[in-house]
Amino acid sequence: MFIDFGKLNGNNSVDTVLDPREIFDVLPEKDEKYEEYLRDVQTEVLNKWYNENKNKKDVIVKMNTGSGKTVVGLLMLKSCLNEKKGPAVYVVPDPYLVKQVIEEAKCLGIEVTERTDDPSFLKGESILVINIFKLINGKSVFGVEQIDIHIGSIIIDDAHACLDIAETQFSINIPSETSVYKELLNLFRESLKQQSEVGLMELEAGDPNANRIVPFWTWNEKKSDIIRLLHSNKDSNEENLKSLKFGWPLLKNNIELCNCVIGSDSIEISPKFLPIHNIPSFQNAQRRIFMSATISDDTVLVSHFNINQTTINQSITPNSSNDIGERMIIIPQELNTEISDVHLKSFYKDLSRKHNVVIIVPSNYRARFWEDVADKILNSRNLYSGVAELKNGHVGLVVVINKYDGIDLPKTACSVLVIDGLPDVRRKIDKIEQGALQGSDLLLNGTIQKIEQGMGRGIRSKDDYCVVFLMGRSLVSHLYVYGAIDKFTSATSKQIELSSQLSKQLRGKSLEDLREVINYSLERNKEWIKTSRGALVKVKYDSSVRFGETTVLERTAYNNALNKNYREATRIMLEAVNKEENNIIRGFLKQKLSEYLHFYDPVEAQQTLMSAVNDNSQVVHPIEGIQYNKLLPSDTSQAQGLVNFIRSRFSDPNKYILFVNKLIDQLIFLPNTANVFEQAFMDLAYVIGFTGQRPEKEFKKGPDNLWSIGNSEYYVVECKNGAIAEQISKHDCNQLNGSINWFLERYDESNTLVPIMIHKSNKFEFAASPHKNIRIINESSLNQLKTNLSELAKGVTANLNDINKVDDLLKTYNFTPENFITKYTIEYK
Repeated sequence: MFIDFGKLNGNNSVDTVLDPREIFDVLPEKDEKYEEYLRDVQTEVLNKWYNENKNKKDVIVKMNTGSGKTVVGLLMLKSCLNEKKGPAVYVVPDPYLVKQVIEEAKCLGIEVTERTDDPSFLKGESILVINIFKLINGKSVFGVEQIDIHIGSIIIDDAHACLDIAETQFSINIPSETSVYKELLNLFRESLKQQSEVGLMELEAGDPNANRIVPFWTWNEKKSDIIRLLHSNKDSNEENLKSLKFGWPLLKNNIELCNCVIGSDSIEISPKFLPIHNIPSFQNAQRRIFMSATISDDTVLVSHFNINQTTINQSITPNSSNDIGERMIIIPQELNTEISDVHLKSFYKDLSRKHNVVIIVPSNYRARFWEDVADKILNSRNLYSGVAELKNGHVGLVVVINKYDGIDLPKTACSVLVIDGLPDVRRKIDKIEQGALQGSDLLLNGTIQKIEQGMGRGIRSKDDYCVVFLMGRSLVSHLYVYGAIDKFTSATSKQIELSSQLSKQLRGKSLEDLREVINYSLERNKEWIKTSRGALVKVKYDSSVRFGETTVLERTAYNNALNKNYREATRIMLEAVNKEENNIIRGFLKQKLSEYLHFYDPVEAQQTLMSAVNDNSQVVHPIEGIQYNKLLPSDTSQAQGLVNFIRSRFSDPNKYILFVNKLIDQLIFLPNTANVFEQAFMDLAYVIGFTGQRPEKEFKKGPDNLWSIGNSEYYVVECKNGAIAEQISKHDCNQLNGSINWFLERYDESNTLVPIMIHKSNKFEFAASPHKNIRIINESSLNQLKTNLSELAKGVTANLNDINKVDDLLKTYNFTPENFITKYTIEYK
């Protein structure tokens, strides 16, 4: 008869030992890959957790990507089970990672399950491995507003990735083809019209860029109607109301503290912060361990998981940060602004003939750029099999869509990794807030977090190596012009610093020169390996925790509002406003302050909102609207205005070129990019020495863009870069005609204007009645503008101290008022 002695309760049994390092030692069926010992970094983290932190409710563990984080997490939970602190749950962002954790557990010989009804899990004998969807949804088996399955100890692995998914779970999305959408739109039509008549027209015309937030006073006035409508449809079997079915139970008791954004495709309802208390099994767990790679900002754990930041003095980290693999980080378009995306595409394809080249892109649209050279394009449906192929041998050039975390590409699975462009925001409320916070630091942290997570995909151990390329002019501009490069963690910053020193010797060089340099890594040059490892040897983890004071105050205010204590919520938000020095952020915070004020003093709320608009014209406008501020002509010449702009905005001229390159990338004809395009077109005014304004965005009336070009002359511009019709519609024509009338009402007869429509076509449909002076910027003229803009930027940066030369360059490339219309616009038909 066979006896499994590992299951007997001896003194050293795997089910009774508490110290996780000792558990590892006594595990009887470990895979030989572990070589019978833990890595130093794993031992250091387990020591700190077990000896100093295991009895704390909330713990943050930070370990570099590829340092064995999953093994550490499984051993911690096994220790919790042995201490009778179960049931134990290991949570990851997606099903793909569930498989990875289960495979790791099998290699260790630790018992795990995927079934929430597994008796071994419920009795605290095995670890439940699930994705975040299983825990957080309105039909959660763990219980909503009550505990159906008790949790003793829980690990949230890749915590920052789980947060993004949790946001989605706490949102309701109602597609435009449903009757619920139509009824909600009817409820809010007049309020949306008051905010922006043009915005409502675009919404009802099906403009894919039209996302409009419902003003908070209307949302609260209509609360009873909203509840009635959503409640009556909560059990609908319609597939396109599935989000309502799973989201309603999480939001129904706090609907007044939600945002509602209406787009032409759907309505999104989401909370100001996650009411995580609605999943009490998570909220009341005895031990909650949040694991992540070394992200420098921990604020999201407060905003999303509502942890008490005062109880966490520091995170648990290894002693040294040199456990990270070797990365040579190259930013080609910073080294040589002549290098285009097309050049890089050919370069990477050539590299892929010998090496696996993995390119992470933010969207399906961007993936299409690579279709002609990609050997495989991976999305959520084929990710697991695609990664397996990369691990098994040479595949070539592989494009991965919007997956910056949670995939392991060790060794030759990924010798060259490319991060192509900035990660996209997905939720409608994020797009609204992105518009309101343009240019502020609050937007950078999340972006850098995703980029850094993506950069870690190709190094899965200390001995691994990878060449990492960052490409895309918008990405490069954010890193250098907006200072985001300073927000990376210490190990990544050190590797970028080393690569930057290397780059000084490469500035202006060709891609072929670059090939020789990256071969130092790919062909394992001993001097490079020595230098690379030496750069990290003294780098230490930063174990301090950073919680953004503003967000902590906002979350505290929200928690008070959940308890109907609106006056205290207001007091706390006022504290946040008074501490903020940045006008854009302060205006945004004043809007949030007015939202709480409205519950007990609607008049004061509107006055506060008026003040908010003075700080930040992108926030919700008060009921009475705001006064339009005219765009006044500059008192300097165009050439001097351009030089002044560069010197005031950029610390060195090369950053001006990077900024221009970003605009060139953003000035494209593409659906769903209107906000980015309109902002880029306004920035273009300053880039060539004029001044600009976005009246429709800032004042809710008027054209998309208004340029002052001097001598009391203006361009009134409507941007239709997302239009796909072969003719200019009557609707778009009327919009520009309306903007012409708007200008004539606000500027006296001493001012003149040229109305401009940006559209692929220069032909109006038969029913349209275009103004006789309208000019068109079509795709051909826009491309010519961008080509000349690139040349202008290079010439200006070389001649900043010679105003006459700058003036000559503006004339040469046809950016003066005399030439702009002739060169870059055409007549309509």
